[in-house]
Parts: sequence; structure tokens; C-alpha cells
Amino acid sequence: MQQDNQPQNENKQQHPAIVINNQYIKDFSLEIPYAPEIFKEVKQTPDVKVDVNIDVKPLGDNFYNVDLGFAINADAAGKKFFIIELTYAAVVQLNVPQEHIDPILGIEIPRMLFPFARQIITTSLMEAGLPPFMLNPIDFAAIYQAKQNKQ
Repeated sequence: MQQDNQPQNENKQQHPAIVINNQYIKDFSLEIPYAPEIFKEVKQTPDVKVDVNIDVKPLGDNFYNVDLGFAINADAAGKKFFIIELTYAAVVQLNVPQEHIDPILGIEIPRMLFPFARQIITTSLMEAGLPPFMLNPIDFAAIYQAKQNKQ
């Protein structure tokens, strides 16, 4: 007779620490207020300002909604070249100890969402007839730390 040397708790189903249930565009806007004239006037790289916001809302039962928001303003030739606003969001389930929840929601989930948001921004600007624009990587740990220091 063969003995089962497996611990009994291995038979219990393990839940992943992070589960992303849905990803979606919550809000999106692209404006080129001075088109088409601005296209002729732009002779140099526009001055681009990027603001990033992370908002977390608990949904209950270890579920959370994480919004990754971008407000990008570009100026060229003394005029507003484009304005793009995107809120890319996810519904996530966390199965982690309580002390890890805030850093995961404020750092890891935004880091996971970033490539998708960047692709939406880049593609939208190109489809709008604007020059290629690649959003640089973002240090979500620094944003999280700054938010913690404010509180």
C-alpha cells in the first residue's frame, strides 16, 4: 500500500495573490484645438506635461477598482497642440496580507496597467495625425511614496 505523504492543506485550492478581473477605458478624451492650422506651425518638439493620478476604491470582498489617470498637455508654437485625458481602470481581487494591500494597489497594479494605457495614448495620438509620442516609464513607487508622505 502506497502512503500519501502530501500535507492535507495542499488539497485545498490556492487562490492567486492578485487577480485582474477586468480592464477597461473608464474615460477618454483627445482634443487638438487648433487643428488643422497647428500642423503647419509646429517646427519643433512640443513641450509636453504629463500628470498621473492613481485612485483606488474598495468594492468589498477583497475586490478593488484601481483608476490610472493621465492628463497630458502639449504646447507648440505658443499654442495648445493637444490635450489627452485617459482613465484606464481595472477591477482586481487581492488575496494578500492586509499590510501588502496598499502598496500593491498603489504600485503594482498601476505598473501592470501602464503598458495598456501607454498603448492607448500612443495609438490615439498617431491615429489623430500627430507625430509619434511614447510615454516614458513611470516610477509608481515614487508616486506612492509621495502620496504617503502627504498623508
